Amino acid sequence: MEKTLVLIKPNGVQRGLVGQVLHRYERKGLKMTGLKLLHLSAEKAAQLYAPHQGKPFYQSLVDFMTSDPLVAVCLEGQNTIEIVRLINGATNPAESQPGTIRGDFSNHLTENVVHASDSVENATRELQILFDPGEIL
Repeated sequence: MEKTLVLIKPNGVQRGLVGQVLHRYERKGLKMTGLKLLHLSAEKAAQLYAPHQGKPFYQSLVDFMTSDPLVAVCLEGQNTIEIVRLINGATNPAESQPGTIRGDFSNHLTENVVHASDSVENATRELQILFDPGEIL
């Protein structure tokens, strides 16, 4: 079984989309094995987005992700990373298809409602940043 990290970004939490977003993953048969509401610290945001450090959008992304609470989710299932990324839609909401989370709920590149790991390696790294040992079933 493959595990991945999903973050429902601060704007998704503020807009009351948590239930709708989680429902889409569950409806597809993915299992939640970790779930928590948290206010992301600047240190954890820096760790999470370290691969983007030095890019023009990096600081605004860190500022946004630390601005308000978000929801961190560990999902598990077969081909979970690929399935989650399909459910989420393209990172750029202008390119996201209707029926995807970003296609239905987002119109901003950074504030695009959800973050998801893009590989097994990144999922492992990101889950270790957001969840302590024992918080994931």
